[in-house]
Amino acid sequence: MLFATSAFMAAAEENASNPLAAVNNTDIRYKYKGSPGSDLQDIAVEGAYMVRPDFKLNYELHYNSTDNTGSREGDFERASVKAVYFPSQAKLNETWGIKTAIGLEWIVDLGDTSKGIGSGSDQFAPLAGIAFANTKSGLTLIPLIQHFESYNGPDFSQTALRLIAMQPFADDYWARLDIKAPYDWEKDTWPASVELQVGYNIQPGLSAYIDLMGGLGTDRSYDAGLGFGLRFIY
Repeated sequence: MLFATSAFMAAAEENASNPLAAVNNTDIRYKYKGSPGSDLQDIAVEGAYMVRPDFKLNYELHYNSTDNTGSREGDFERASVKAVYFPSQAKLNETWGIKTAIGLEWIVDLGDTSKGIGSGSDQFAPLAGIAFANTKSGLTLIPLIQHFESYNGPDFSQTALRLIAMQPFADDYWARLDIKAPYDWEKDTWPASVELQVGYNIQPGLSAYIDLMGGLGTDRSYDAGLGFGLRFIY
């Protein structure tokens, strides 16, 4: 059964920073990630389109600039399309609502590994997630799991655990904490990271946000990073 109260919609559905949100949006993003002796800059177009109330398509296109080979190189890194279906949505009680999601992502590598860009592998990545939304405070908790498996190119196999907490505040602002813990089956490593996003709804249909990022543990792929984005909602 798929239904929603207006309170649940307000808590869990309106903000496109929630990967299970039922919104149409296009984001233009920039991220900088630094490590000793090298850095990675990512420019991306990311968005979503609601095909129907219980099904949406996400899309991404990434361009990278990096000096991790010793000289500055730039190239498109990857493109992806993700189909997400929402099997159920309901109220648990007077305070909490729940929404479930399953999906499949198709990732096409566009990079050149000799430049230090891309993985060299095209991948399929099934996913599943749940959103728990507090209709009184607006807090939304979203545990997710996604497995990435290459179907051509170098072997790539990774299972990513993710926990997102989102909280609106001061009417037009929001904060998102995003903890990512992927396990690389080929390398036997956990390149975990954490991101804090703070955003502002400038006007209806237009938002902006900043991202503070940090790698976690000895297997981290970068040390620290900074990003910002502009979001168009339609």
